[in-house]
Amino acid sequence: MAVTIHRLSHRNKEELAGYLFISPWIVGFLAFTAGPMVISLYLSMCQADFMTPTVFVGLNNYKKILFDDPLFTKSLANTAFYSFISVPLGLVVGLVIAMLLNAEYFGVRVFRTAYYLPSVVSGVAVALLWTWILNPQYGILNAGLRYLGLPQPKWLFSEEWAKPALILMSLWGAGGSMMIFLAGLRGVPQELYEAASLDGAGSVSRFIRITLPMITPTLFFTLVTGIIGSFQVFTAAFIMTGGGPNNATLMYVLNLYNQGFMKYHFGYASALAWVLLFIILIFTLLVFRSSALWVYYEAEVKAGR
Repeated sequence: MAVTIHRLSHRNKEELAGYLFISPWIVGFLAFTAGPMVISLYLSMCQADFMTPTVFVGLNNYKKILFDDPLFTKSLANTAFYSFISVPLGLVVGLVIAMLLNAEYFGVRVFRTAYYLPSVVSGVAVALLWTWILNPQYGILNAGLRYLGLPQPKWLFSEEWAKPALILMSLWGAGGSMMIFLAGLRGVPQELYEAASLDGAGSVSRFIRITLPMITPTLFFTLVTGIIGSFQVFTAAFIMTGGGPNNATLMYVLNLYNQGFMKYHFGYASALAWVLLFIILIFTLLVFRSSALWVYYEAEVKAGR
């Protein structure tokens, strides 16, 4: 074996070393990602509860999802409502905070850290914290509204306000997108702002004509990851409401969890997972296809795009 390795060319040795270095990731991917996906695809076409013999049923699970499951429609509508509001709102809040913290002044790094830290706190801890904040009787949010003489919603105990409450809570993690936007803002050449100022452009004009076009790749990245993450929201609904009241916060992944681990319909839950994969894939492809209309890449322009 040593003689064989000795006779390998330098390039082949580098390739072999590369494969050896990435072999732990390859083994992990095959064992914990690709393998379970293949098993899940098979189970999605079976009636399986792991307590009785597994029965192959073809596409029956998918037919039930699309035509005979009101919880699928309800959970998908709830998740779409949450995603289509929380993602744009999170992008706007993250960008505004990044713009405010982009300047260099005393203590700015402390503020950056303070805004970013909530995004790395455990999801369960955040859910428990916001359960207290949103409590209609002794929560700090309603206490503030009461002090201002404003109406105090029942939040998580109200069908009307439960989803807005989860959307409001999602802004807690805006520090993550803030850091990404801050990196994008740092990549905008200052010469462009100086030239625009000499031409008489105001702050709003500079933002619209320089800042936004230059950070569109960052917007594109945060939009894609935001959509993917929002369609997989689970912890907040599971911990704070359990899907209630009256399924008002029954999110898609929570419904999937209930089917698989509460009702032991593992085949049906696997089918739900694959339907979610294709839903996310469709929205991601739509964003990618639309990116040619609004995403600006300076390198491609210089190359003669």
